[in-house]
Amino acid sequence: MCFGDSNTHGTRAMRFWGDRRRHPRGIRWPDVLADTLGAGWEVVAEGHPGRTAVFDDPIEGTHKNGQRALPVLLESHRPLDLVVVMLGTNDLKHRFGANPGDIALGIERLVMEISRSDAGPGSTAPGVLIAAPAQVMETGALAEIFAGAAEKSRALPACLAGIAERQGAGFWDAGSVAQVDLVDGIHLSAAAHRAIGLALAGEIRGQLNTEEE
Repeated sequence: MCFGDSNTHGTRAMRFWGDRRRHPRGIRWPDVLADTLGAGWEVVAEGHPGRTAVFDDPIEGTHKNGQRALPVLLESHRPLDLVVVMLGTNDLKHRFGANPGDIALGIERLVMEISRSDAGPGSTAPGVLIAAPAQVMETGALAEIFAGAAEKSRALPACLAGIAERQGAGFWDAGSVAQVDLVDGIHLSAAAHRAIGLALAGEIRGQLNTEEE
């Protein structure tokens, strides 16, 4: 299961606040991932625009809190071999005032929730792969909402890598293969989605110790 925000949902770079365009099926990185992994794999895409790790959003709604949604999704989609958590971008919004360390601690709570669950095969816990999101830029229609986020974003992957090590989870940085679209500095182009899906396939095979057929 790919547990993420608008970049897992496939939201296109926003030309203005409220722009609801979405990349079509087959373009979004969970779809690219599924195609790359091939037959015998099922990839569940659970991307919610605006989703945070643990924050109730006072403007966009408490339903944006990933911690609230996670237990339901684990039960809905079990058994799950692996949960890929790609969150943290929305936690960078100026309204939350959170530093990179606190954002990572929020994601750690999600990892612990997954690891305590019985949502894996045979009522065991699924594996977890923390995917650091591509680093944001303060530009375009979302610049004010994400004021101060660029610097925090650059520090977030290292914080998430530390959380992964502490929790025995996998770690991968989407910024190693993809950059955000300069139209809004937050969302991903079709090329970035493809790069992420292709690269993650290898990471997932490695974590689950499977070979390409």
